Amino acid sequence: MFNQFLSSISTGLFPVVFHYLIIILPVALPIMFILVYLMLRLRHAQLKFMNKMKKVLLEIKLPKEIFKSPVSMETFFSFLAQNGPKAYTEAFLDGKVKPWFSFEFVSNQGEIHIYIWTWEKYKNLVEAQLYAQYPNIEINDVADYTEKFEYNTDTYSYFGIQYGLAKPDPYPIKTYIDYGLDADQKDEYKIDPLNSLFEFLASMKKGENSWIQILIQKHQEEKRFLNGRWMGKKDWKKDIKDVVKKLKMETIPDFMKIEKDDKFSKIPSPTKVQTETIAAVERSANKMPFDCKIRTIYFAKKESFQPNYISSAISCLKSFNSANLNGFVPLNVTDTDDWQKDLIRIFPWPFKSIYQGDAEELRMDMFNAYKLRSFFQIPYRNLGPSKSFILNTEELATLFHFPSQIVSQTPTLTRIPSRKFEAPSNLPI
Repeated sequence: MFNQFLSSISTGLFPVVFHYLIIILPVALPIMFILVYLMLRLRHAQLKFMNKMKKVLLEIKLPKEIFKSPVSMETFFSFLAQNGPKAYTEAFLDGKVKPWFSFEFVSNQGEIHIYIWTWEKYKNLVEAQLYAQYPNIEINDVADYTEKFEYNTDTYSYFGIQYGLAKPDPYPIKTYIDYGLDADQKDEYKIDPLNSLFEFLASMKKGENSWIQILIQKHQEEKRFLNGRWMGKKDWKKDIKDVVKKLKMETIPDFMKIEKDDKFSKIPSPTKVQTETIAAVERSANKMPFDCKIRTIYFAKKESFQPNYISSAISCLKSFNSANLNGFVPLNVTDTDDWQKDLIRIFPWPFKSIYQGDAEELRMDMFNAYKLRSFFQIPYRNLGPSKSFILNTEELATLFHFPSQIVSQTPTLTRIPSRKFEAPSNLPI
């Protein structure tokens, strides 16, 4: 049989293919080596550039009362649309990359903090725009809280999750406008979608920590090979037009699609839900888009780790979900222990996307990626099967805004102890 195999490959297509490979290799191998060198050279330049950029962590302390709606935060986000390299020399020689920002809700043993991570060069921009919208808040440059913790499986148990969208990007999530927070309402009638998230964070007990991170970077639709990759593969405007066209076609009942002379009479008869969906998608098109990634890390000392908190971590973003529009789903979940394998077996969804590779390596990578605020760039780019998605300023303002008076009454939320006023002008010197 072996002799027959040798005879078949010696008289078939194999000798022809081998002959051409011998001819091509002397040309192909140098090209491959050059491409690999350029890629490694680019990565080295990018790492050098990112290490050179000093990072700062700003803690936001809120007054006892916040009277501004999330509209103010939407205005703030519009100022964060910062461009990356504008020339190939900046991208390939200097390693310049587009800046990104991290917005974080953190609970260490139930004590809740609000942070914004950025490069030092954008610190003044962030502070100025926040104070412009919220004059009564307090912003402090603080040490990075993540530096107090190292990945240590001897002491801690870990769980990590990265979210994705249930539907294509043009479909918006349920925003503050849908909740009526853009209108002037009495506090007792306000429903803040951050309620469930803050309740989850406040439930942490001694030895438990939960960190929620929202990473954003300006979405770039232009297809240029900058930042070491093809940027703008998602054509935001075109995708929205295609979705709107599809939704409008769905408003035409089948019995009204009458064929006549190779044409169809198109008489729309939209339902209320279809009308609202089209309006929401079209409203989304007028907002500035950002590439985003959201991840949650829950870890606790082994004796304090609560497996039942995993379902709470997954569902804490459910208040932003809409049955007719979009919502968040667990796209990348770390496989923690045997108890989670049981969950997969009993409840295939939403645990069907749990990473099936080296679970220990993924837990460590996700934890370290959180500490580095890394997702869009190396060393942790698109960690696991998770990919970035697009949210606009309205959606971001819904996810990250300074909560209303009701939510801010959470006892473990760090706040300014008293309201600040200007000193009277007639004080004696």
